[in-house]
Amino acid sequence: MKHMTALRAGACATVALMLISACNRTSDTDAASGKPVVGVDYPRSDTDFWNSFIKYTPKSGAELGLTLKTTNSQNDVAKLTANVQTFMSQGVQGVVMAPQDTAAIAPALDQLAAKKIPVVTVDTRPDSGSVAMVVRADNRAYGTKACQFLGTKLGGKGKVVMLEGGLDSINGRDRTEAFDECMKTSFPQIKVFGEATNWDGAVAAQKLQTDLTANPDIKGVYMQSSFALSGTLQLLKQKGLLVGPDDPKHVFVVSNDGIPEELKDIAAGQIDATVSQPADLYAKYALFYVKAAMNGQTFQPGPTDHDSTIIQVRDGVLEDQLSAPLVTKDGASYGGVASVKSDDPTLWGNNLS
Repeated sequence: MKHMTALRAGACATVALMLISACNRTSDTDAASGKPVVGVDYPRSDTDFWNSFIKYTPKSGAELGLTLKTTNSQNDVAKLTANVQTFMSQGVQGVVMAPQDTAAIAPALDQLAAKKIPVVTVDTRPDSGSVAMVVRADNRAYGTKACQFLGTKLGGKGKVVMLEGGLDSINGRDRTEAFDECMKTSFPQIKVFGEATNWDGAVAAQKLQTDLTANPDIKGVYMQSSFALSGTLQLLKQKGLLVGPDDPKHVFVVSNDGIPEELKDIAAGQIDATVSQPADLYAKYALFYVKAAMNGQTFQPGPTDHDSTIIQVRDGVLEDQLSAPLVTKDGASYGGVASVKSDDPTLWGNNLS
């Protein structure tokens, strides 16, 4: 019996070694065929914007000749950290991620750096840690553009609600700080009700309802992401405020993302503007830069060949700030901020199929 047990154990060990070898051969084959292996963690799949990014990513990976291994951290930094461990065990040569908690991701970045696995973060910038490139847009500009649009539409007076994202994210902080600073400087007679929502649509709707009940004269809403779009429109409809821009009861609404639904709502007069985050270019250039880093290529601050600017945000960290235009129905300028029409064919939200 002991002999049979030893044989079985030996057979199991042999099978295990064969499986490990097979996994390793798969990775080697990918590399030998000119297809480096990149791990991509999707931060969430419960918003139209991130679902669009998820749709664009494999297309960009194929165009760049990459083999992608993907995970979804579901807006949970602990899951993201675990996913990084999975990537390392799979032998990936580079990682793309979009950490929503930009402070807590530092230890995972340190682990990847220790193994010389380059990282590109997309949409968000880690508060600390080493990355080969950050691919995002100027999120402070998002807040400023929303402020200038609403301030102009309200004639510099009145009340607005800002449905903030998450302040544990550089994006939420940038958009919130820039909007507040712009309002104080350019439109000091506008009162801003800032509401923390942690990127949660249900929380946003609840807080907006409370504000509108206490202040029925609110005339503007700034949503820091389309996560709050559905709830905001439903609430305005319930209160009889979902009316055209020429109606005195109209509440001016500015969003962020540039998803197809926002563009349709602008055309229909249900919301008034958005800032288009380039989901297609986020996927394309995140993978472009991680492939470049894997090949030892580096970059310098300055203009790029794709209508953006690389800036140095701190020692050793560069950020490619992609174009993110203000989108309106008429394509006019507001407070010196140019906009493009919602039916502009160059907007990714008009080309998603």
